[in-house]
Amino acid sequence: MSDVVDRFIKYCAVPSQSNPLTADRVPSTESQFDIAKVIADDLRELGAEDVVVTENAYVTAHWPASEGCEDLPTLGFCCHIDTAWQSYGDPVHPQIKRYEGGKLTIGTGRDGKEVFISPETNACLERMVGWDLVTADGTSLLGGDDKAGDAMVVSLLARLKDDPSLPHPRLAVSFVPDEEIGHGAALLDLDEFGATFGYTIDGGPLGEFCYETFNAAEAKVRAKGLSVHTGTAKGIMVNACEAIMKFHALVPPQERPEYTENYDGFYYLERIQGDCEEALADYIIRDHDQAKVEARKETMRKAVDFVNQTFGQEVLTIEIHDQYHNLADVVTKPEYSHLIENARAAYAKIGQEMTCIPMRGGTDGSQLSFRGFACGNLSACYYNAHGVREFVPVPELEAMVDMLQELVALYAKPQVSVE
Repeated sequence: MSDVVDRFIKYCAVPSQSNPLTADRVPSTESQFDIAKVIADDLRELGAEDVVVTENAYVTAHWPASEGCEDLPTLGFCCHIDTAWQSYGDPVHPQIKRYEGGKLTIGTGRDGKEVFISPETNACLERMVGWDLVTADGTSLLGGDDKAGDAMVVSLLARLKDDPSLPHPRLAVSFVPDEEIGHGAALLDLDEFGATFGYTIDGGPLGEFCYETFNAAEAKVRAKGLSVHTGTAKGIMVNACEAIMKFHALVPPQERPEYTENYDGFYYLERIQGDCEEALADYIIRDHDQAKVEARKETMRKAVDFVNQTFGQEVLTIEIHDQYHNLADVVTKPEYSHLIENARAAYAKIGQEMTCIPMRGGTDGSQLSFRGFACGNLSACYYNAHGVREFVPVPELEAMVDMLQELVALYAKPQVSVE
């Protein structure tokens, strides 16, 4: 196996799901320390400088500039170490499967049913005949989101160690926890990190580049009811679950994720729980336009007011918090135009056309760009993320290390912004 494939499989085999139910601490799960230690050990073995694992499971390090590039600005890379919580993620059994066309059986799921991918589920497979794919065994997600990105960055440093003649500025690398639950690298010490621009590596197919993300907010709707015996409930009982249901019926149904695409925003009911006396519903709000996010917030507040009026008392309350903002507001500034154009040029050097997409989600860069580290988002080459059908094509995984090598070479000279 190539270096990046070997590292990727090793990282995937270390479970490290984040957990939104314990998001009051960072990291939200102890297992994220496990993968942080593995990555930090690899960095130390390669000879990276300033390798640190913080008390919050952030891994940071630096790589010195090649000869003649010492005075250039530091270029940063950021990936995340947690994997998605929406599917099974422990244990993870990575494997390599050769795709020969048609249906490819990955394994057997926890329910005993066959887990497979095919051109019917992923049309992209038609161009991958004869390729090796990294998958899990059907019982869990793989974790390519974002351990493919982790492996790419570490493998890039391995190349730079093996060939000191490869040109590059000083590099700052970070591997952060809890991206999947909206933490967004909030505790990354940017002064210690030392880079004012760079890239996250947390995107989809090879050639993808993102400098537009959603603006994001979360809403917690709480219901306080009154439980009495159902036989004597008339005129007395207030059912908290019924109140939540009335509220949900007022949230525009056509503006849910399953009915939206491209620049469409949405409301998404993440989870609901409760009984007659207490109930809770967690929503997320997404839109590329912040003004539309504010309008969605107002829609939800008005729905709460309406439900309370129907009960004649305050049964529902709502709390809304912003999570992150559209990184295009930063990355499209003239002084950062090189982030887009250098990515395009680096993809071209490996024979790949760059495709810019409006990401229907966020990256760590969605917060970091507003904190002083402007960053676009590069391919991590995962498909079917957050589920048991996830896979990462080996040729794309390896090609992205080539792309990163070309990219850092482009930063081995002063940058000229496009005004």
